[in-house]
Amino acid sequence: MSEPVLIERTGDVVVWTLNNPEARNPISDAATIDALEAAVAAANADPALRVAILTGAGTAFSSGGNVKHMRDRTGMFGGSPAELRQGYRHGIQRIPKALYHCEIPTIAAVNGPAVGAGCDLALMCDMRIASGTATFAESFAKVGIIPGDGGAWLLPRAVGMARASEMAFTGEAIDAATALDWGLVSAVVAPDELLDAARALADRVAANPPQVLRMTKKLLREGQWQSLDSLLELSAALQALAHQTEDHHEAVSAMLDRRTPKFTGR
Repeated sequence: MSEPVLIERTGDVVVWTLNNPEARNPISDAATIDALEAAVAAANADPALRVAILTGAGTAFSSGGNVKHMRDRTGMFGGSPAELRQGYRHGIQRIPKALYHCEIPTIAAVNGPAVGAGCDLALMCDMRIASGTATFAESFAKVGIIPGDGGAWLLPRAVGMARASEMAFTGEAIDAATALDWGLVSAVVAPDELLDAARALADRVAANPPQVLRMTKKLLREGQWQSLDSLLELSAALQALAHQTEDHHEAVSAMLDRRTPKFTGR
């Protein structure tokens, strides 16, 4: 059996590729869930890593839940209501939790259809770039279920409540141009330029101090639910740490010397 997620690291950027193109890269099977969770854990433990890119092998980004397993009521889709609840909690819901707590910035390079949980998987990333062939569908209603992987939390934060409601209530797909117009993605590029564009964005992010990137991401996450006063307290604490890093002193010196800084993560 092939690896469910391919991992390729170049310098301080890692690419995670969903690797089941024949089935259009579903993410509901245990092996893929385990692999994505492990990839995030490895990134969090590696202080030299600065950015992760998530994409899919073949023509699809991700088909989300495996519809054949839904039909056959196998894997996480089998059992009594109580067993199904646990199947979601200890199965696919581990992915949004892992990616939410991924310490480094993440980029979804959406190479094709992102359907159901596959659409939500793209939303779990901090930034999204789409191929012109990409589509996005919050399509759970089309198969008679609800967003079970956090989509109802993720989608309104990306496109606003009215457009999220339209996508969720109709289950219909939007194309890449609409996704760009709605702010779901930040760029649309030709299919053969997608990974290059994602890497270029990753390089722009990775040019900054790695510890500062992680602290900035933490603040952005906490800012989604904390009060302003609480966030300012956390910001002050993290800023005190940032000011004491070697990278901060290097950044200031390089700016004053008008040269390119060299960051070490210290």
